[in-house]
Amino acid sequence: MFKKVLIANRGEIACRVISTLKKMGITSVAVYSDADRHARHVKLADEAYHIGGSRPDESYLKVETLLTLAKRIGVDAIHPAYGFLSENSGFARACPEAGITFIGPSADSIEKMGAKDAAKALMEAANVPVVPGYHGEEQNPDFLEEQACKVGFPLLIKAVSGGGGKGMRVVNAASEFANSLDSVKREAVNAFGDDRVLLERYISKPRHIEFQVFGDSHGHYVHLHERECSLQRRHQKIIEETPSPFLDEETREAMGVAASNAARAISYLGAGTIEFIVGEDRSFYFMEMNTRLQVEHPVTEMVTGQDLVEWQLRIAAGEALPLTQDQITSAGHSFETRLYAENPNNLFLPSTGKLSHLRFPQADKNCRVETGVEEGDVISVFYDPMIAKLVVWGENREIARTRLLKALGESGIIGVENNIAFLETLATHPDFIENRIDTQYIDAKLDTILEDSRIGLPQNVLLAASVRLLLDGQKMVSSMAEAADDSNSPWFDTTGWRPNGQSERSLFFRYEESDDIEIVVTEQANHFIFHLENDLDVLIEEAENDVIRLQIDGCWERFITLRNENNLLISWKNRWYNLLEVNPFEPDLSDIDGVSNIIAPMPGKLLKVLVSNGDSVTEGQPLAILEAMKMEHTLTASFDGVIDQVFCVEEDFVEADATLITFAED
Repeated sequence: MFKKVLIANRGEIACRVISTLKKMGITSVAVYSDADRHARHVKLADEAYHIGGSRPDESYLKVETLLTLAKRIGVDAIHPAYGFLSENSGFARACPEAGITFIGPSADSIEKMGAKDAAKALMEAANVPVVPGYHGEEQNPDFLEEQACKVGFPLLIKAVSGGGGKGMRVVNAASEFANSLDSVKREAVNAFGDDRVLLERYISKPRHIEFQVFGDSHGHYVHLHERECSLQRRHQKIIEETPSPFLDEETREAMGVAASNAARAISYLGAGTIEFIVGEDRSFYFMEMNTRLQVEHPVTEMVTGQDLVEWQLRIAAGEALPLTQDQITSAGHSFETRLYAENPNNLFLPSTGKLSHLRFPQADKNCRVETGVEEGDVISVFYDPMIAKLVVWGENREIARTRLLKALGESGIIGVENNIAFLETLATHPDFIENRIDTQYIDAKLDTILEDSRIGLPQNVLLAASVRLLLDGQKMVSSMAEAADDSNSPWFDTTGWRPNGQSERSLFFRYEESDDIEIVVTEQANHFIFHLENDLDVLIEEAENDVIRLQIDGCWERFITLRNENNLLISWKNRWYNLLEVNPFEPDLSDIDGVSNIIAPMPGKLLKVLVSNGDSVTEGQPLAILEAMKMEHTLTASFDGVIDQVFCVEEDFVEADATLITFAED
């Protein structure tokens, strides 16, 4: 077995690999960029080394730098995790050439499955069903359009080297093909350095179901059952689960056999995933193979009781598979959901900033938290904006879903926009509960889901927010008294004493787009009296870890309360509410008239600037294309008008809120 392993990655997956290395007594080596100097994976590793600048191409993608370091410090093997160099055949080939084991498949296997067109031809030869389409070498745009018309619409354009939802577009009509092809090729070049595409028939109401496979150097191949990944947006997975509630046993068995045959066809070594698209009639087709560990691998671990990273290490060290197919069992149900720094109410644009408050549920045998960040860390523009993964297990699907809701209700984030409320809405939606979903579900019903996530503010939550502010005020006064060494002074009394009787206080809050909410309260020794329609006497009990308990109308209720300056985040009954403390007497400057403009919604690189000074534009017209966090974002005109001035050019790197384009005043 290896004695020292370098993880050529960062974030939560680097932390995940380190945990298994520690369990196996193997020295873990982390690498880090400028932006990750104080990252969690750096702190957890036995050793950590700086490898370059913040951009991936200055650090985590530098093959020679990684190999030079690995040889210098005496590393036995390199674990690539997922993303970055994990499916880079050149890296997989260079490691053994340098005398270092690559913990993953051979370069040959990566190359065979990395090009989607060649992979489909290989699978056809292995009798694995594939989606009809065009997978050839000819890439002339006119020829591709001819082939598209033969396949028929709607169809899917996919980058040959694509993955993770990048380089993929659905085309509904021939008139849309040319623009969609141009967009896919541009995104593919930026993400993968390869603009080749393939065309596929678009399956109606498809399911995305994948099988975890493993192969060893002794000619053994197994699968560890399936994962349902249909709940996704723009081909990015949001909630994954196992087992799939859609499959029957006959289809499950047939897909498992096909997955193992796919791995056997390329003499696969280590962990891989065979991804299938499944139609309404449960017909299934090979989509692609991911020649690496998947983000959602923990759900498989939860139901099988196996450590897949340990399997990777043992197989890479030359050992046989730990179990045969007959010995692999699955029990219960597991969900994984991803907490992202993004704004669901603003086109899911990524959010950057400091994690001023970060709270996760307590980990136990039924709940795992996979994260690469800590409170106080910064979500930067350079990497994927995932904050954490919540993974839960239950004896059946409904128990697991209930535990997922509880885990979401115990997770709180202040400092960046995030998708927790959106995930809570999904996990409670009747369509999700009753498994009426497909890969298009979120995109088709996004407006409804977002509207459902904007729920009203319960009175109990308003009381909890008020109590949190008042308790903070009491603690501040007590601290001032201690500092002044005058704790007996009535001026530092926190029991509500006044020289001329009780004093009422008004607190003002704003919730979502509501008008300011006023709540009047009298502060007492160990409770508060809220003056609502009838006076309400609320008793208080503080607990640890941001929890307070309030006795309201004789019933004790539990709340999680997080606060950062005037932002308050309250969790009640597994639902988060975001309130803002406001001063109604300050002037509102948000409606001051001025020249309209287009600003950068986040830091990023301008791929295209589509207008010039003096151009007339119409509402919805694309003005610029910004690349940020590995995705393209099109900035459009919100009304008809005339461009006054363009302040940027293509290839510029712009900061968040930078003014890019202004309109002439009407």
